[in-house]
Amino acid sequence: MVSANPIIRQYWSLTKSLQTGLLLITGIAGHMSARCPVLGWRAVAGLAGSLFLSISGSTVLNMWYDRDIDAKMQRTCRRPLPSGRVSPREALTLGLMLSVLGVGWALSIDLLYGGIVLVGVFFDVVVYTCWLKRRTAWSIVWGGIAGGMPVLAGRALATGRIDWVGVMLALSVLFWIPTHILTHNMRHRDDYQRAGVPSFPSTYGIPVTRTIIAVTSICAALAMIVAAYGIGITIGYLRLMAVLSGGLLALALGSMIRPSNRVNFGLFKYASVYMLSAMILVIAEGVR
Repeated sequence: MVSANPIIRQYWSLTKSLQTGLLLITGIAGHMSARCPVLGWRAVAGLAGSLFLSISGSTVLNMWYDRDIDAKMQRTCRRPLPSGRVSPREALTLGLMLSVLGVGWALSIDLLYGGIVLVGVFFDVVVYTCWLKRRTAWSIVWGGIAGGMPVLAGRALATGRIDWVGVMLALSVLFWIPTHILTHNMRHRDDYQRAGVPSFPSTYGIPVTRTIIAVTSICAALAMIVAAYGIGITIGYLRLMAVLSGGLLALALGSMIRPSNRVNFGLFKYASVYMLSAMILVIAEGVR
């Protein structure tokens, strides 16, 4: 008899839990940013549950579609699909089931909220992964738009509309994503070339890629600061946000003035910590 635990672990790894968790936190932060007077545990639970299923489902579908690419790359060849530990049919079924359940749940909560979640799944799976990823390095823009949808959806659920604060929060995520993806592109440039996936390092060169990473990191920090101002974050939290943003700006400028693999990887690591910390501050402000 086959134990269910190893199978569950393989399915769980298809969801990229760290990436899914970070995007889920941005969605909760977007909701908390409105400091909605009727905010309760049921609303947060519905938001978290529907976003988790939707984000996980789209991630599994991405892994299913990219299994041939992953098999050619040293960084990804040991993932469950290319290694044969999960069959393509299983992954497709799981991805569709999670996506349909998540989007359906979101639509049942609120049509605007559900519509934004649906747009995020569509952009991530259809536009970014299926259409553009194998055609152009600029596909990351659409992947970034998809990544910004959870925080925009959370804000829209609380306010009942799409406002400029929600857009700025979404932009902060959109501009953060190139730091994550392009650093991987540089570190695993040969992998991407072997798999035939266009990337900025192979298309435009390393210096241009480093500049884009630095510029988008600066834009992410500025967008978050503007959003924090719009939210009305108290001075204590705003100071912490300013310190975090200052660190990101310093690393970004340093990577432009004295570029190196070490500085860029440090920026990559810090950018993830920055985004997580900034969103936690927004959540903390919302429950204060």
